[in-house]
Amino acid sequence: MNQDEMKKAAAEAAIEYVESGMIVGIGTGSTANHFIDCLAKIKGKIDGAVASSIASEERLKSHGIPVLDFNNVGQLSLYVDGADESNRQLHLIKGGGGALTREKIVAGGSDKFVCIADDTKLVDVLGQFPLPIEVIPMAQSMVAREIVKLGGTPELRKGFLTDNGNVILDVRNLEILNAVETETQINQLAGVVTVGIFAHRPADVLILGSPQGVKVLN
Repeated sequence: MNQDEMKKAAAEAAIEYVESGMIVGIGTGSTANHFIDCLAKIKGKIDGAVASSIASEERLKSHGIPVLDFNNVGQLSLYVDGADESNRQLHLIKGGGGALTREKIVAGGSDKFVCIADDTKLVDVLGQFPLPIEVIPMAQSMVAREIVKLGGTPELRKGFLTDNGNVILDVRNLEILNAVETETQINQLAGVVTVGIFAHRPADVLILGSPQGVKVLN
């Protein structure tokens, strides 16, 4: 199995969590795209979806899946998304695709967060993958200076704006030993919209595609 096939296997396994009449929250990225394509096969079963990015919204619509405004649907039963890294506590790093803020919003408003990934994403300590932080442009330099004080090496994601019109700093060299604490600390910096650590709201289920088949961590 190559990496893409492992992602697809994880996405197919997540379909089992979709129940009749649900409105499903959908993440962003290559693994989430596989899930959208799987969801299209059972689209008659669901009442629609909430998308965490313009890209996912367009892919859902191309399959004829109704996309609903999150403000109008209330609490969701299920959110399915990928991750750039996960530890065994199911704390995640997300935001490689730049949709971290909307992903965090939809995850926060969902009863169950099912994370789908290939098994290369499972790590002992978060931080090998550069940590994305969405920042209001005016605060970019100030936030970068604060991140340096924390031991990180921030770099502006060039030529990229989020769906919210903000910039992203990708931070290397941060070993995230206490994900909840680091998430709080960075989120409290003035000008930070959100950091791509999902620890206050971790995944409830992690489905990993591997060469040996699908593994599930709860």
